[in-house]
Amino acid sequence: MANVLDLRRRIRSVKNTRQITKAMKMVSAAKLRRAQERALSARPYARMIASVLESLMRRVDIYDPETGNLRHPLFAVRPEKRVLLVIVSGDKGFAGAFNANILKTAYQFIEGNKEREIDIEAVGRKGRDLMRRRYPTAVYNEQTDEQGNKRQVREQRKGAVEVTGDHPGMLLKLESNRVYELAKSIISRYVHEEIDAAYIVYNEFKSVIQQRLVVEKLLPLKKIGVQEIAGATEPTAEERERAGEAALSAGIELEQADTKEADEEAKRFGTAEVDYIYEQPAEELLDGLLPQYVFSMLYHAMTESVAAEHAARMTAMDAASNNASDMIDSYTLQMNRARQAAITKEIIEIVSGAAAV
Repeated sequence: MANVLDLRRRIRSVKNTRQITKAMKMVSAAKLRRAQERALSARPYARMIASVLESLMRRVDIYDPETGNLRHPLFAVRPEKRVLLVIVSGDKGFAGAFNANILKTAYQFIEGNKEREIDIEAVGRKGRDLMRRRYPTAVYNEQTDEQGNKRQVREQRKGAVEVTGDHPGMLLKLESNRVYELAKSIISRYVHEEIDAAYIVYNEFKSVIQQRLVVEKLLPLKKIGVQEIAGATEPTAEERERAGEAALSAGIELEQADTKEADEEAKRFGTAEVDYIYEQPAEELLDGLLPQYVFSMLYHAMTESVAAEHAARMTAMDAASNNASDMIDSYTLQMNRARQAAITKEIIEIVSGAAAV
C-alpha cells in the first residue's frame, strides 16, 4: 500500500491534469460555437445553389435533343472501376474516437470495394498519416504535350489502393479557395475519366447529439439537392447522452438552429412555375454552376466535420475531467485510510510502551 506522501503527490498530479482537461474542454466549446456559426452561415449558399440548379434542370434537359449527347460530363454514369475517396479527418488528437471512427468507416469502404482501384485524398493530418503508413503513395511525372502544355502524368500503380494527395492543415483554417481548388481537381479527374466516381467520408453534424458518420457520393451527379448516401453510422444512445451532458455543462445548446423557413424559401425558388429566359446556352450555365455545386458539397462536409471534431474533443475532455475527479476521490480515500492506520499504529505503540513500564 502506498504511503501518505506518495498518495498526496498522485492527488496533486491528477488535479493538475484535471485543470488542463477542463481548460481544453472550454476551449473546444468556444471553438464549437464558432464552427456551428460557420456551418450555419454556409448552408444558405448551398441550399440556394442547389435550388438554382434544380430550377435550371426542370427547364433544360441534360441531353442535347439534337445530338443526344450529355450537356455536361459530370452527369455521365460509368462502371465504377476507378474510385476516388476523400477522407475528412482531424488534424489533432484528444478527440476520443473521432478520427478512429472515420478511418474505420474508410477501411470498411475500401474492404467492400476490393475489385475496384481506389485513389485516396486525405484531408487532415490524422487520416494522412495512417493512410500513408498503410497504402503506397502515387507517383507523378511532369510531361509536356505537343502543344507545349505541361501536365502531371501518373506512373504505373503500385497497388489497388493509392494515396494520390493530402491536405494537412486545411481544416485548421478552412478557406474557400483551397476547397474550391480541391473541387476543381476532382472534377478535372472525373471529366478526363481518370476516375469513374467520387465519394467522401466525413462526420455529418446537425447538433451535439445529432451527428453521424457518412459516406456520400459526390460524382457522378444524379439528382440535384439530394444527398446520395452510400453508408451511414449513427452514434449509440450512450454516446448521445455523454455528449449532451458535456454540452450542457459547457453551455452549448443541444438542439440545432431552426432553418425551416430558409429551407422552404429555397425550395420554393427551385420549384417555382416561372418561365425563365436564359441568355446563355445551357452548356455554359452548367459549366459555371456545377463546379460551384460540387464545391458547396465539399465545403459543407468540411464545415460539418470541423464542428463534429470540436464536439468530440469537448466530450472527451469532459469525460477525462470526470475520470480525474473520480481518481482524486479514490486517492483521497486511500490517503485517509493510510493516515488513520498510521495514527492507530502510533497510539498502539504508545499504549503498549506505557503498559510495559
